[in-house]
Amino acid sequence: MGFCGAGPLPLPATQREYPMGGREGERVGTVTNLMLFCFARLAVLCHLMTENRQTPGKQTAEGASWRARPSDPPAGHPGELEDRARPIAPLARDYAGPSRRHWHHHRRGQLLYASSGVMTVQTAAGTWVVAPEQAVWIPPEVEHQVSHAQDIAMRTLYVDAGVADSLPGECCVVAVPALLRALILRAIEVGLDYGPDGPGARIMAVILDELRALKPEPLHLPQPRDPRLLKVTAALIDDPADGRPLSAWARDAGASERTLARLFVKETGLTFGEWRERLRLTTAVARLAEGAAVTAVALDLGYQSPSAFIAMFRRSLGETPGRYLKQAGEG
Repeated sequence: MGFCGAGPLPLPATQREYPMGGREGERVGTVTNLMLFCFARLAVLCHLMTENRQTPGKQTAEGASWRARPSDPPAGHPGELEDRARPIAPLARDYAGPSRRHWHHHRRGQLLYASSGVMTVQTAAGTWVVAPEQAVWIPPEVEHQVSHAQDIAMRTLYVDAGVADSLPGECCVVAVPALLRALILRAIEVGLDYGPDGPGARIMAVILDELRALKPEPLHLPQPRDPRLLKVTAALIDDPADGRPLSAWARDAGASERTLARLFVKETGLTFGEWRERLRLTTAVARLAEGAAVTAVALDLGYQSPSAFIAMFRRSLGETPGRYLKQAGEG
């Protein structure tokens, strides 16, 4: 088949009618055919690229338009909709098995909600773990990457950038109460088929009120930039159970203990001990939400006993692991 499925390219007339004899003619003819084959496909490819550059954005009803940019989702994606009359653009997608999507961003803000499954959202500022019945808020234009280890049901609300000004300017994880959960699912049913004065618009207005009332949860793992700190944090992410003191890490990182301690607070807002505990907490939430036993998670994360792990969990999130996940599921 040819490049565009039109079948193989024909042999040039000079080759068909006046072939050279013997092996030499066979070799020359083969090379010539190959060169012409490649040039023809290159010409087709250039033509297609030119057409793609000239294709205008897709127009939707009532003057709304879709615009795609490099690294953005394709044109027609709700996250790229420019239409103030539709402040919320819902999207439902289910994914099977482990997946990690490419880095990307949206013109709109994004409430990324998982009705089932655990997500990890990463930006340049750090990592957020999103357990079932929680959501992560991603402001407009923020580059991010989403991954998950198991099946997941994503229910996303894309919020117009003008409206998103009243929402947090940084990523954060929030619990999704029962009312907001029901509203998200209803918004998915409505889709984009709503006008500015209809019942769908009133549902979206209530959703915006609920979003403004949400409070962030401490499931953000801030990411440092200093290469010496990155060496330490990368090793701990690979093995959260590593309990070595900062002095030992300082030798490996090529910096003094005092320097590392100062940089941790400056770049992450946390002390070294607090950062490691936050890492263990976010890892634990993801593991527990996937069904792992408390005892197994506690020992895997370096705690001497389940009770020590439960104490850390309660101190950080206000509840034991079992009650926390139960409340997240019940809203």
